[in-house]
Amino acid sequence: MTSSIELKSVEKWYTDSLQVIKGIDLEIRQGEFIIFVGPSGCGKSTLLRMIAGLEETSRGQIMIEGRDVTAEPPARRGLSMVFQSYALYPHMNVRDNMGFGLRTAGHPKSEIDEKVNAAAQALRLEDYLERRPKELSGGQRQRVAIGRSIVRNPTAFLFDEPLSNLDAALRVEMRYEIAKLHQQLNATMIYVTHDQVEAMTLADRIVVLEGGHIQQVGTPRELYEAPANLFVAQFIGSPKMNILPCHGNAGRFELEGEGGGAMPVDGVATHLGIRPEAIDLVASGQGHCSGVVDIVEYLGSDVFLIVDCGPLGKVSVRADGENTLRAGEKTGLSFRADRMHFFDEQGLALGS
Repeated sequence: MTSSIELKSVEKWYTDSLQVIKGIDLEIRQGEFIIFVGPSGCGKSTLLRMIAGLEETSRGQIMIEGRDVTAEPPARRGLSMVFQSYALYPHMNVRDNMGFGLRTAGHPKSEIDEKVNAAAQALRLEDYLERRPKELSGGQRQRVAIGRSIVRNPTAFLFDEPLSNLDAALRVEMRYEIAKLHQQLNATMIYVTHDQVEAMTLADRIVVLEGGHIQQVGTPRELYEAPANLFVAQFIGSPKMNILPCHGNAGRFELEGEGGGAMPVDGVATHLGIRPEAIDLVASGQGHCSGVVDIVEYLGSDVFLIVDCGPLGKVSVRADGENTLRAGEKTGLSFRADRMHFFDEQGLALGS
């Protein structure tokens, strides 16, 4: 399928010695929901702003529907951006805020009314069209900001951490709204967030960025089950993947100060990765390693245990909510063979 948006060797330099985007190649398909994630300073918002035309591209090309827009201003790119701040006009009601862009562009009133009403229906804002922003909740204001983008019928929607100003309950509600909106519009969406729950639940594909580089691109399941390197392994997942020092070669591995077992990959491993839910609690002295329960976090259906395994460090375990282990008790940990990940000294995943 032809890409809706394509980045070709894109770079961003602020000075001769400060490069923040370092040769990004990425294809975003028509109708795809792509999410950029990464730690603060990784370049995710800068990359989004470069696509929007709000940041100059130092090198490389940005293509939209096969057209090179690298040097074109934002208004000629056919995109619409939703920011953290709602940026609504306080003296205008919802209807006028949503239609403002079309009105300034000279569109007829009948067309504006039709598009505003359609967007309001999609976002469940019909009853609020005559209200001003101060009379709306945070979630409603964000829906108005999204509605303002919808009426423009853009080539793609760009979201820059749009839910960061909302409380936890509203974030959940708005995640649902944005997911439903994507289904209804079948529009290309590029979304920046630091919240991996948003990324895992909304994205068709996730782009993991670090230090101005793409570390991995894939579906949420691909990133969770087959991380390309140690950075992705520990960044994706909450609690994060346990990373334990090991020695592995010729089909076998040994943990630091503990036993070992079969190694389902070829190569020289220096670290073993295991997700908290892929660890079974067994009698102390059995399994792959043993330790003392340090902390117990009871969450109803689940219990999270932090087990101090000495030279291996603290290991997080996700257990059934009926588990009765307490802090100070000893336990053994058994790793499920088909869920173990191995990494070499460069931090790269060793393939199966």
